[in-house]
Amino acid sequence: MSVTGVVVAEREEKLRQVERVVGSELLHGSESLCKLLRYLAEHCIDHPGAAVKEYQIATELFKRPQDFDPRLDATVRVQTGRLRSKLSEYYAGAGKKDPWILEIPKGAYSLVFYPRNLVPVPDPLAPAQVLDRTAASAQDPTRRHRAWLTAVIILSAISVLLAAATVMLLLNRANTRRTASPAPPEAPAALAFLWNDFVVTPEEPWVIFSNAEFAGRPETGMHYYNPATDRGQPILDHYTGVGEVLGIHELDRVFAALHHGLRVKRGRLLSLDDAKNNDLIFVGSPSENLSLREIPTTQDFVFRSVEKGPRKGDLSVVNVHPRKGEENSYISTKGLPIIEDYAVIGLMPGMNPARWVMLLAGLTTIGTQAAVEYVSRSNTAEDLVKRIGGPVSGKIAPFECVVRVKVTQGVPVQADLVALHLRH
Repeated sequence: MSVTGVVVAEREEKLRQVERVVGSELLHGSESLCKLLRYLAEHCIDHPGAAVKEYQIATELFKRPQDFDPRLDATVRVQTGRLRSKLSEYYAGAGKKDPWILEIPKGAYSLVFYPRNLVPVPDPLAPAQVLDRTAASAQDPTRRHRAWLTAVIILSAISVLLAAATVMLLLNRANTRRTASPAPPEAPAALAFLWNDFVVTPEEPWVIFSNAEFAGRPETGMHYYNPATDRGQPILDHYTGVGEVLGIHELDRVFAALHHGLRVKRGRLLSLDDAKNNDLIFVGSPSENLSLREIPTTQDFVFRSVEKGPRKGDLSVVNVHPRKGEENSYISTKGLPIIEDYAVIGLMPGMNPARWVMLLAGLTTIGTQAAVEYVSRSNTAEDLVKRIGGPVSGKIAPFECVVRVKVTQGVPVQADLVALHLRH
């Protein structure tokens, strides 16, 4: 076979190996990872030695705009890290006997192909055979010299092979260590159904967390910024609640089980272009997630300040169209400690009807945490999906609901759905 033929044959072998991995159960349903693997493989094979840039992958593969900024958008890093972990997991299991090993070196956006049978196993009888041949020729100086030279050459070759075998053994051990961390468990069916619209596209949804405007200083006391009394004072907008932080951690766990990534952004940095071009998950109420004031979300359960009475100024959830057995409004317990809170969960089309918005917002940060947990835990998610009418319908319907949250020592301990409206 000609050199060209060998190169072509090897290229086809490598591409077949890529398709083996793509067709495995580990990557089944993860379209974005399959696309990334094929992209890196083709670039590696067709342009050997040429590095792939993060910007190149973002704009060419993930269709990010030309002003893509890797400091603000970690899509490529997240997806490459996930693919690296999947490859290690694959070769620790289903791919143990595959002829080619694929690896993404840490800190690089490239794919490396290793032939599994790169190092031949040395013949264990070779040293003895060398000694026998050397002894047989000991009486003849010329033959003795040739035998000695042959022995040196053979022993040197064996040393090289043993060194190479040692390197491969160390690489295998390193791969074993890399795959020692267990993969995230698969998401239950109810969670997969509930979040389906956010994971069926290769683009990762934005998680928009609240960061309200404050005035004052943390060491002397802060309060919500009031334009009437705090005009001219610097605004502090880099604080968020404990519930938002724990909620984002919970969402990250769920999306890892769904084999999809998330991007996180502060509410005040969300632009209208972001809102139009991405699926969004809002974590926090409009009182702190100020971007919600400009984006249409829930229609039946809305956040409003109480206008009169002993709770004047406090935030409440107003039921715009109350149904039988429902309250006209919902408000957390007065004073501290909070023992009961309320939260709104809503799924609706975004400003762009092709995009989706999920709202997870409590009257307090504790309620927000409970709302996220409600759509992240299998038992509550399953109950919610049944009430909405899925998965019999085959597709989740837009909805709005209110959950009542029991609180103990600042921790949500129980959440019960008290009102549910489907949107048409």
